[in-house]
Amino acid sequence: MEQSKQVKFINPETMPGTFGYTNVVEVRNVRTIYVSGQVALNKDGQVIGTGDLASQTKQVFENIKHALEAAQLSFNDVVKLTFFLTDISQMQVVRNIRDRYVNTLNPPASSAVEVRKLIRDVW
Repeated sequence: MEQSKQVKFINPETMPGTFGYTNVVEVRNVRTIYVSGQVALNKDGQVIGTGDLASQTKQVFENIKHALEAAQLSFNDVVKLTFFLTDISQMQVVRNIRDRYVNTLNPPASSAVEVRKLIRDVW
């Protein structure tokens, strides 16, 4: 996929290789949309996939997709993702779902952080 003139994805050879993310994303002269952090709740506020990280991650990405669509955007427009997990050893599960949504040829910049707990105790 061709890069737009407003967004440039850069992986310098002088930096470590990546695992489904881009080291540097340059954005010029475009509008900025912020999507609040998402959890595995459907539109009715029900938890989806209790105890099943893959199902939960899919719900999170569906929520993000709906947010982007509301702003007339898609995952091709996403330049940064941040993940908060209570067990970082499960990151590959998240990556597998993420790669169904993002442009894997020019993936967003990304950060992943292990946290003690999320906003609710029941997931």
